Amino acid sequence: MAASAPPAVLANAADPFTKSYLGHIEPAGKTLGIEILTHMVRGVDEFDAAFAAMAKARVSAVVVQGSLSRQRAIELALKHRLAPVSSTTGAFAEAGGLMSYAPILADVYRGAAVYVDKILKGAKPADLPVQQPTNFELVINMKTAKALGIKIPNSILVQATKVIG
Repeated sequence: MAASAPPAVLANAADPFTKSYLGHIEPAGKTLGIEILTHMVRGVDEFDAAFAAMAKARVSAVVVQGSLSRQRAIELALKHRLAPVSSTTGAFAEAGGLMSYAPILADVYRGAAVYVDKILKGAKPADLPVQQPTNFELVINMKTAKALGIKIPNSILVQATKVIG
C-alpha cells in the first residue's frame, strides 16, 4: 500500500467510552499531520461494510477499539488483507490479530481490587485518586505477520513483551 494511505480506526458507537477513545486518537493524527479515517459501528453486523470501505480506501493500518468483537475484526482484516491491524487489548494479538499494545490487565484488576477493599472499609469513592495504568504490554503475532507478508523489524520485536509464533 502507498505510504500516503491513511490509517483507520474501527470504533464502537454503542460504547460510552468511544468519545474519550477517539479524543486521544484524533489529536495524535493531527499532531503527526495525518488524517485518520473513523468507521463507527454498533456491532458485528456492521463490520462487513466497514472493512469493505477500509479496503476500498486502501488504509495503511487499522486500530480496533477493544470493546468490539476481536474475532470478527481479525477475520475481516485477513480477508481484506488489511495490515497492520492492532487493538488495545492483549487478547487481540493472541486471537490472531497482528499486534496489540495494552495495559497489563492483571495489574489493572489488582488496582481495582485495592479500591474495592478501600471502599468496603469506608473510603468514599470520590476521595480516591484516579489511577491510570503504568504497565503495558506489546504483543506481536508473527504467524499473522507471515500470513500477511509483513516483516516486523527487529527494533520492534526486541521491545515486545510477547511474540507469538
